[in-house]
Amino acid sequence: MALTRSELREKCMVILYQNDVLYKNKNDGDIDAIIKENLEIDNDFVKEIVYGVVTHFNELDQICNKYMKNWSIDRIDKTGAAILRIATYELKYTDTPPVVVVNEAIELAKKYSDDDVRKMINAVLDKIINENE
Repeated sequence: MALTRSELREKCMVILYQNDVLYKNKNDGDIDAIIKENLEIDNDFVKEIVYGVVTHFNELDQICNKYMKNWSIDRIDKTGAAILRIATYELKYTDTPPVVVVNEAIELAKKYSDDDVRKMINAVLDKIINENE
């Protein structure tokens, strides 16, 4: 059965979370193995998002940190950080409508992060969108 884009974004979040845990513990994660572990079939959308976030990791963090007042992305929970990086990547590098990106990020944050992180994700994404208008 095919997964929805929302379900695929959730898979991206899990993959990036796992990669972050492995990387922080000095075990260089094999991103392909992590993707295969989390997906039964090959999926171009997941690969685009995951590889895009990994490739632009430092740039995405700089963008996010620019809009976090007295805070930084590495201080929020790993799932919240993965959600924020995915959404920032989508806003910067895909044609996904901003309203869809924000909605998907907020729905994931409601499910996996606390209310403060959800609000921060919403505020940062709003600022990124407004800067680009």
